[in-house]
Amino acid sequence: MTARVDSIPPEARAFQGRRAGLVTRVAAACIDIGVVVLALIVAYLGFVVVVFVVPPGGFEMPVPPLWLDLVAGTVVMTLYPAVWWHRGGRTYGCHVMGLRVVDRRGHDPNLVTALLRAALNLVFPLGLAWVVVSRQNRSVQDIVLRTSVIYDWDVRPRVRAPYPAATDGTIRPADAARATGQVPDQHE
Repeated sequence: MTARVDSIPPEARAFQGRRAGLVTRVAAACIDIGVVVLALIVAYLGFVVVVFVVPPGGFEMPVPPLWLDLVAGTVVMTLYPAVWWHRGGRTYGCHVMGLRVVDRRGHDPNLVTALLRAALNLVFPLGLAWVVVSRQNRSVQDIVLRTSVIYDWDVRPRVRAPYPAATDGTIRPADAARATGQVPDQHE
């Protein structure tokens, strides 16, 4: 006899597939900002080590120009979420907070949509505040790009299948493996 162990906590099952609210999204974004800052610090320290080891003369701590810091930060803060949203629907912050970004059909967003979403989040972060007044818990970025951020605590490897729509307007990731055919548009 084999028993199935559900990886989703009992307290979270009622929220599974529903659109995420402001607090959870902000917490995930803060974690992601920390990941990006840490990655940039590690890259800088790696550069410092190379500068220290390579030239045979004296060592002077390199100080990158401000424009380089801004460009590197912008590029990394755009590419990091875009690539991970496209590849699995979640960044590390989304994973920790149990979130997933999906397109209007319940799939992971395509690369162009993920890049545009990341760029919009960077250029217009206050668009996230629209979640507070939206009945559907959607940010300006979600509305413009027809995406959603849903609660998804399922950590098992995903089958590249769409999230089927439920009758109550939620998206149920656990049913994705059984999904067949086209899923109706979630955003009226």
